[in-house]
Amino acid sequence: MQLSDLGWNSFFDVHFETYKTQGMSAMRITRENRETYIAYSELGEFHCEVSGKFRFNTHNKSEFPAVGDWVVTSILPNESKAVIHTILPRKSAFSRKVVGQITEEQVIATNIDIVFIITGLDLNFNLRRIERFLSIAYESKALPVILLNKADLCPEAEIRKAEVKSIANGVDVHVLSAKENSGIDVLNQYIQKGKTIAFLGSSGVGKSTLINSLLGEEQLKVNQVSELGSRGRHTTTYRELILLPSGGMVIDTPGMRELQVWGDDEGLKYVFDEIETLSEQCRFRNCSHENEPGCAVQDALNEGTLDPKRFSSYLKLKKEYEYLENRQSMNANAIEKANWKKISKMAKEIKKNKR
Repeated sequence: MQLSDLGWNSFFDVHFETYKTQGMSAMRITRENRETYIAYSELGEFHCEVSGKFRFNTHNKSEFPAVGDWVVTSILPNESKAVIHTILPRKSAFSRKVVGQITEEQVIATNIDIVFIITGLDLNFNLRRIERFLSIAYESKALPVILLNKADLCPEAEIRKAEVKSIANGVDVHVLSAKENSGIDVLNQYIQKGKTIAFLGSSGVGKSTLINSLLGEEQLKVNQVSELGSRGRHTTTYRELILLPSGGMVIDTPGMRELQVWGDDEGLKYVFDEIETLSEQCRFRNCSHENEPGCAVQDALNEGTLDPKRFSSYLKLKKEYEYLENRQSMNANAIEKANWKKISKMAKEIKKNKR
């Protein structure tokens, strides 16, 4: 196996140059389980743990290795084990805010080339959820592609496809049925040697079934979905990078019932490009699009050229990003304040000792 088969390219080669002269090895994380990892290199599969120094210098979970990361390691002699010393810079990362009230980043997968956003054409179908996934996919810096699965359950599949295309701004949208193995061949145009694809979607949308189809075998466990509400159980309980026999890699992720935004609001400009364009025509630069005079967005709503549900979705996501930014600022201020307290305490102790 060559590193290029695992997605290695000149981007990582440049950042690894200084470590190469130190006799270190580059590996890619394929599975993560409670801060123990499985990684691949040219020499095969290794079980890895982070070094004590790495752990000491790491302040939050997002700085630990995630599935898809390229890490710098030292291999233990005569063992299939290695120690992780650092992570190479990520060219892309799919993240969300951790579930709950804590303002912290959870990295789902890294160094992704394409994000397959999967939704079911059953009761799972939700345009607003697709907008949310798209926004976060754009934040990851990977190319989003939308897959509408379970076409066998929806006689109006083409109508649903048209609805999705109307809110997806040039994103490729494909209709398929993993259960009947229909439309799966279209995925081959995205699967290439050395390219990494992440499968994202709610529980029960068919991610594992699709990956099994690409693998040509039932490697991943598949659970039945309840007809009542079309809600599925988590089939996948951990993230894993899987090598496909035809070349390329896929990252399977647990279904996400709660997907809170992370990052800035750049993704909104791509997902809601028509609203962003209208905003530039508003009389006031800081227009909130509510009661201000000369608001081009409100004019479009009144004229019926802008969907009120789509505008409501835009406002909701924008407020979430603003709330996140405020919480991050508060955390940063709290950390800075705590650091100054430590410095002040150390200065007092030094002064006291001099006496």
